[in-house]
Amino acid sequence: MLLVFAFGLIPYYSIAQDVKPDKQEKKDLEQAALIANFNAIDTLISRKTFVLEADYLQDKYGNRVPVTSLLNFIKVDSLRVVLQTGSNYNSGYNGVGGVTAEGFIENFKVSKNMKNLTYAVSFSVMTTVGIYDIFMDISSDGNASATISGLNGGKLSWEGRFQNLYNSRFFKGQETY
Repeated sequence: MLLVFAFGLIPYYSIAQDVKPDKQEKKDLEQAALIANFNAIDTLISRKTFVLEADYLQDKYGNRVPVTSLLNFIKVDSLRVVLQTGSNYNSGYNGVGGVTAEGFIENFKVSKNMKNLTYAVSFSVMTTVGIYDIFMDISSDGNASATISGLNGGKLSWEGRFQNLYNSRFFKGQETY
């Protein structure tokens, strides 16, 4: 009886040992996942259907604060852009504790770095609250940052996650006029 039980476990242990990848296989799997993400990001950028959901905002002086990604984002949808900052604690100009600016994309440029599997995206947007230049750096691991500068010398940086527009979670406030 014990012998039958022992033979019954042999396939279980042999399968468990075959499944565990070694160090090189793990590295190869991670690299393959990064390449797949790089290609998916390429599609989102070329279709202009993406959102940078910010986890942190940083001003031109280097002051960095954690924020809610639901309220702080840069949304690109075809030819339109929405830039929004918000807070859980204030009502702000847009009703969600900050500012919401909408406009149309101009001068959209993309640069790929195949070696590092990253993208650099730049564009301009004219909104009711100003004209802004946006520079985004997007990594194939899904991390992204964007710096927005205006004509008045102000600068604000978003750091967070690069998301598909249709899988993203955000709440858009009222446009600031």
